[in-house]
Order: sequence, then C-alpha cells, then structure tokens
Amino acid sequence: MTAVLFLVAFGILGWGFYRAQPMGQIGILAWLQSVVLMGPWLLLFGLLSLGITLNLAVTLLMIVLSISAYILLGNRLRQLGNQHSIPIPPPQASDTIPPATSTSAETPNSLDPKAEAPPTTLSMPSEDLQAVQGLFGIDTFFVTETIPYQDGAIFQGNLRGAAEIVQEQLTQSLNTLLPHQYRLFLVNNAEDKPLVIVLPTRNDPKTASGFQKLFALILALATVVSCVITGGFLQSFNLIDAPQRWREALPLGLGLVGILVAHELGHYVVARHYQVKLSWPFAFPALQIGSFGVFNRFESLLPNRQSLFDIALAGPAAGGCLALLSLFIGLGLSPVSQGIELPTQFLRESVLVGTLAQLFLGGALQSALIRVHPLVAVGWIGLVITALNLMPAGCLDGGRIVQAIYGRKIAQRTTWVTLILLAILSLANPIALYWAIIVLLLQRDLERPSLNEVTEPNDARAILGLAALLWMVTILMPLTPSLGNRLGMGSL
Repeated sequence: MTAVLFLVAFGILGWGFYRAQPMGQIGILAWLQSVVLMGPWLLLFGLLSLGITLNLAVTLLMIVLSISAYILLGNRLRQLGNQHSIPIPPPQASDTIPPATSTSAETPNSLDPKAEAPPTTLSMPSEDLQAVQGLFGIDTFFVTETIPYQDGAIFQGNLRGAAEIVQEQLTQSLNTLLPHQYRLFLVNNAEDKPLVIVLPTRNDPKTASGFQKLFALILALATVVSCVITGGFLQSFNLIDAPQRWREALPLGLGLVGILVAHELGHYVVARHYQVKLSWPFAFPALQIGSFGVFNRFESLLPNRQSLFDIALAGPAAGGCLALLSLFIGLGLSPVSQGIELPTQFLRESVLVGTLAQLFLGGALQSALIRVHPLVAVGWIGLVITALNLMPAGCLDGGRIVQAIYGRKIAQRTTWVTLILLAILSLANPIALYWAIIVLLLQRDLERPSLNEVTEPNDARAILGLAALLWMVTILMPLTPSLGNRLGMGSL
C-alpha cells in the first residue's frame, strides 16, 4: 500500500512538472510549491513505513521549513502574476471600449467545468450589452474582446487594479444600471489571466424545493436512528434485536448527533457572517459509525474564495474540536471498571488517537481489551466522521478548502486522486468503498466559482488549510507495527 501511495505521489509531481514547463517561471514556481508541501510528508510517512520515527523537534522543523518555503514561493508567484496578468500601458487615444465581437469560441474552463460551447451570437439584449460595456474603463478593466457565453457574455481584457476593488466597483455600477438583473464574475481563464463574465440572475443557485426539504428531514431522522444503533454496537449489543435497550444506547447516539450538529452550526454561523445562504443539511446515516457526515449546498453565490474557505473550514473545526474534547475527557477518565470494553486494536487505527491513548493510558494498552469511558468512543468516531469530510474531493469540506486555496484545476485533480485511493483502500475496508460511492455519485463536482475568483485566500488561511488536511491524515492513517511498539502499545 505504501509503495502504491508513493508511486501515485511521484506520478502527480512528475505530471505536474511536465505541465508546468510550458508556463515558464510561473509554472515552475507553482510546481515547486507542490514539492515543498508534499516532500516532508512523503519523507515522514516513508520513514514511518520503514519503522523509523523522527523526534518531535525534527518533525516540527520540517513543517516550519515547508510552510516558510511555500509562503516565499507564493509571494513570488503573486508578484509574477501581477506583472503578467495586469499590464498597464500608458493611456492612448485608442483606449476606448471596442464593440462587441464574437470571433472566438473559447470558453473559460475556470467558470464552469462543464461549460457548454457558446452560441454564435450574443443572447444578451443589445441595450443591456451596451450598458454593461459602459461599465469598463482603463482604470478598472480594459476590454479587448467580447464573447457570447450562455445567456450573458465574456469580456476579455486587462485588469487595471486590485481584483477585489475592481470587482466591487464594477458590481456596484452594474447594480445601479441594471438592478437585480445580472451578476458580474471576475475569474481566471485557462491561462490564469483575469476576465469578466456577466450572467443573468436567473442562473443563480436555486433554493431547495419542498420535496428536497422533506428528504433532508427523513435523512436527519434516519441518521439519529443510525447513531443510536451505533451506540448499541459500541456496548456490544444490537439495538435492532433488542429494541428495549434503547435507553442504554441513547447517550452515545446523542453524543454522535451532537458532533454532527456542532459541525453544521459551524458552517451556518460563518455563512451567515458572509451573508451566504446554505441549504437544509442532508445527513447520511451509516450503521458502522453512525453517520458519514452531513452535506449541504450553497443557495447563493459566494463573494470570494476566502468565504468559501472560511465556511468550509468552520464545520470540521467546530465538530472536530468537540470530538477531540470528548476524546480528551474520555481518556482522562479511563480506564474505568464500568465502561465500554474496546479492543486495544481499535485505538491503533489512528496515529492521532493511538498517540493520545498512549499518553493517557500508558501500560494499560498492553492488554488485548481495555475498558474506557464512553466519551472515548464518541470522540474517536466523531473524529473519523470529521476526517472523512475533510478528504480533498469535490464538494466535501476538504475539496472546498483545496478549491479555495489552490483553485479549480488542483481541486479537480485531488478529487480523482482521492477517489482512486478510496477505491484501493476499499479492498481492505468496506467503509472506504461506501464513502467512495457516495463521493463519486453525489459530491465529486466542484463548487461553482465565486464572484471574485481571482483573489486568493491569504497565507494564514493556506496554513490553516494545510493543518486541516494534515489533521485528516493523522486521524485516518493507522499506526504501523514499529511505531506502535515504540509508543509502548505492544505488537500489532
């Protein structure tokens, strides 16, 4: 398995270098960012697979150096990007807005990965088109070509200022001229050069129908039931065969439900801050772990990639912190004479949980079975649910985080890499198979672009995103035999 993961990782890096070469210095720098991010973890996990562990100081030094190199490369990329994509020649007499043309059939993949070929003529009314063209100028966005696209138009040209300021100015002017009729997107084309797309508001995300809300309610009730059934499994009885014991399973089940609720509240609180509407949550029950998580979709357009990142991260942060707190409290109260009897192997299924268990329980892990406080099981399963939703695929929280930080192209690649890895892992773990099917059928598509897709989240958010993905890996990655022995957890 380790060899397969390494082959995939080096294959991605090699393919990335091949694609980066034609882009010159910018492409090579972007590729180097991938190298400095993946390199330390490839080294760390490779050494772990060989039974070699690095002390905490060396590991932290590797992380700090990797993050520092990433930030330096990112700053240099922004400088080069501004030089290449925001040329500002001196104003000339010919600096006027050109008339609408339809000589190009190129459609920017960065707006919609499934974009249709544009029509041969503009479908936007001519008077609206003239009004929109009047918005642009040499101090905001200088248009060089107008291309038909869906029910609106694409305006290619040169960005003449900071992306967030220009996008806000043009949007305000558009709302003044044609209130509530059109949306203005500032996005990157296939060559990572800014362009403007104007589409009618009827293309905005639709709110959930009554049937969808009813379906969400049914899924929520089914998830509560599956969490309670899981609470019974953790206490070594099947609630379906012994429904009279529901009171015993209820506390653990409600603990899992509480983590799911915290997860969703994190999303909704931050979405409300950005004035973004979220759909009703769609929970997915799972008898093995209570739930695979809760999905939702955006019912309004996002203002920028920063909002996408913050909303996506808020859910796992809230639910994950509550799960981690439950695990800490449970381990602190363990071992107990009256509790849940778990195989020690259960705690070895995660680097994070296994390490914390060793810190709290020590020599008690030498036995095959151990009685722990019920909060240990609740926290552990809650962390697994959080980690599954942090996988970098499609519309999962992890996929949204990758899309916000690295853009749509990288997010599309990580989605398929994640699905391939899940398919491989499903040979040994049925949960991976179920999750791969759910992601493939329901969550593989990326989020639609934000209104300002050009401005990237700051470096602090990039670091938080990397930390979230690392957290996901430490939760889902099992302890190797040698590492378990070094932690004093016995032979696996």
